[in-house]
Amino acid sequence: MQLIGFILGIVSLIGWSIALIPLLGWLNWVFIPLAILGLIFSLIGVSFPVLGRGLGIAGIVMCLIVIVLGALRLKMGCGII
Repeated sequence: MQLIGFILGIVSLIGWSIALIPLLGWLNWVFIPLAILGLIFSLIGVSFPVLGRGLGIAGIVMCLIVIVLGALRLKMGCGII
């Protein structure tokens, strides 16, 4: 579960950085739900650690960054730009 959350965190972070390009802000509507899904998987993985908690914590941090900054970007562009 931690690995899935970590991978979703990386994908959503890369997608969020692409969404910073002007006129591509609508991509945040795709990557914020992906980051929420990654956050859920990371939290489940951290609560039941098998080998450690490192990947789960990294996934949580990346997903929270994407959720917060993506929501701010949507708010600045009124959800469109």
